Amino acid sequence: MTTTVLCAPGSGARAPSARRSGVPRARRSSVLRLLVLAAAVLGALFGGAAPASAHAALTGSTPAQGSVVQSAPEQVTLTFSEGVAMSDDSVRVLDPQGKRVDRGKLRDLCSGETVKYGAGLPPGLPDGTYTVAWQAVSADSHPVSGAFTFSVGAPSETSAPLPQQEAGGGVVGALYGIARYLAYAGFVVLVGGAAFVLICRPAAARVRSVQRLVARGWAVLTAATIAMLLLRTPYTTSGDLADIFDLGGLRQVLETKPGAALVSRLLLLAAAALFVAVLFGAYARAQEDEGRAGRGKGRTGAEGADEAVSGAPNASATPAASGASAADAKRRKDLAFGLSVGGAIVAVGLAATWAMAEHASTGLQTAVAMPVDVLHLLAVATWLGGLTALLVSLYRGPSVARSGVRRFSRLAFGSVLVVVATGVYQSWRQVGTWQALTDTSYGKLLLVKAALVVVLVGVAWFSRRWTARLGEGPAPEVEATAVLESVAARTETTTARTEATTARDEAVPDGATAPAGGAGGLAGTDGPTAEADPARAAQLARQRAALATARTKRIRDADPERSGLRRSVLAEATVAVVVLAVTTVLTSTEPARTEAAVKAAGGAGQSADANQPKVLNIPFDTGGPRGKGTARVDLDPGRSGSGNALHLRLADPDGRTVDVPEVKVSFTLPDKDLGPLPVTLDHVSEGHWSARDVQLPVPGQWQLSLVVRTSDIDQVTETRNVKIN
Repeated sequence: MTTTVLCAPGSGARAPSARRSGVPRARRSSVLRLLVLAAAVLGALFGGAAPASAHAALTGSTPAQGSVVQSAPEQVTLTFSEGVAMSDDSVRVLDPQGKRVDRGKLRDLCSGETVKYGAGLPPGLPDGTYTVAWQAVSADSHPVSGAFTFSVGAPSETSAPLPQQEAGGGVVGALYGIARYLAYAGFVVLVGGAAFVLICRPAAARVRSVQRLVARGWAVLTAATIAMLLLRTPYTTSGDLADIFDLGGLRQVLETKPGAALVSRLLLLAAAALFVAVLFGAYARAQEDEGRAGRGKGRTGAEGADEAVSGAPNASATPAASGASAADAKRRKDLAFGLSVGGAIVAVGLAATWAMAEHASTGLQTAVAMPVDVLHLLAVATWLGGLTALLVSLYRGPSVARSGVRRFSRLAFGSVLVVVATGVYQSWRQVGTWQALTDTSYGKLLLVKAALVVVLVGVAWFSRRWTARLGEGPAPEVEATAVLESVAARTETTTARTEATTARDEAVPDGATAPAGGAGGLAGTDGPTAEADPARAAQLARQRAALATARTKRIRDADPERSGLRRSVLAEATVAVVVLAVTTVLTSTEPARTEAAVKAAGGAGQSADANQPKVLNIPFDTGGPRGKGTARVDLDPGRSGSGNALHLRLADPDGRTVDVPEVKVSFTLPDKDLGPLPVTLDHVSEGHWSARDVQLPVPGQWQLSLVVRTSDIDQVTETRNVKIN
């Protein structure tokens, strides 16, 4: 991001002074080496600052991590901080010998904003320590995984195998992270470079270095998108690189939201290829025609090119020529309008493929966050991509005119404002509190990114100072352009002479002597020998062109103001690369809100003790006929105060629901001498009773008392402890 302004060449030419030609090359090279080294170090630090970690987090489980339950639960449930995608094999429960004991069918227990899934367990599991291994894909496309244990009866030794690496890690995770970074970089260069050409400097459409820059941006984005699509299967499941050839896994990826986003991006890139072809084809030819018209007005250098771009009519032209020029100008404007509209649609669509599958698509205010994310990405691309095109133009292209750079300055300033506004909103959405800025990994990385942006703006201020100095007098680009035009004219003359000499030699019979001063003439600056030898003439033409290019570079590099501007713009681009790296790491880091929520819950897998539903499975036996069964008690959310809902279900030993004449539930807190507090139950359906607004005044280790009566004389009372927070 920059508000850099490159100065236009003046109306005259000047030779570099001795003072300007004396700028030490060693010092300039040292500065560049230091910048590259700093970028490499910062990139390495930020690239390793955080692994490809989850954005959804496990906030609760039943049974809780490390807990000991008296009897085997009916199911294992997992609660997440945000939406996740899970399959039947996403949750596996292993017994102490490592054998899978769950039913292999995932239960969707989501309700409202609660994201919960369960894995059913068979009755009669023996005592021992059980391992729960789980894996899922969060709503913002990142894989999550983990494992924890609980015990039935008493802890025991276990030989259950655990995953060797975290989902999204290893070689596959590193490759996916690289592809993600390259995709961002390609998008920035493609969109920003095209915007620079259309809005700021139309003449750059025929500059080869700018053409290569934008085309390579498209190629990098396309290749990175294909790589991410192929890597999705191992990235979200096995972690085995060989699974990129799994067509079944690829078919499943295409059915997910991230897969659909990547396919949509590829389709939009096909349209972007057509846009690039027209931009550097028909539009570039229109600019070239206008450039020739501008040079025909008797102007040289960037001044003539600028006036050609503006389409100003030549007062000395004939009416027919003026009419043709007007028609060409209208055609160029129509092309520019069509490219602007089509390019804007494609750019918005490409940015939306990130917004629909990453941070903005989940969490708070998604209807607002997704358009804001699109604006943020487009502003960053316009800013940093335009800066890259400016850097390429400054180092490898012809001189950049004053009017074009002023347009880029205004465009960059507007982009900075949009980036700041949308970035503040995104930061609030992902961080939430001031404390989270320093207490979470996401917040710390966000502070680093903000500091780098401040540095970037500071470097841009120096660029503006160099620009102001360039604007105080004529610049050496005019002389450089004149040199190139002179050499081009001489090359054309030499080529014409060579062709004429060749034609003459072919016309003279064998053994005859060509007349002196014949067609083409032997006299010239290169002498008869050169003109008689076409190969020698072509070689001389190449040498002149090389010398002219070297002289042009010397003229530009000898100017201290221009050299200072080039260094400052290079520094801006270097910092921008690091900013993009930090941004990529941020997209792979757990948001501060999620991390804070997990900490508040006491850690993943332990929120059965932290405002999560309490589930008790209580076997009973009244001693009479059909007096055996199991009572399941659900207390939701299981916290102190009012608002708890209680559900009681009775089942026989075969799992069928049964009714009984009477059931009673009460709560007692022995430590506080509270209770028993009876619960009024309503009979909802066969074997199902419920109660609303169950009040448990204070947190503590409460005792639940369950009375089951199956006949006039057969009755039993069971008690269980339940911790209320």
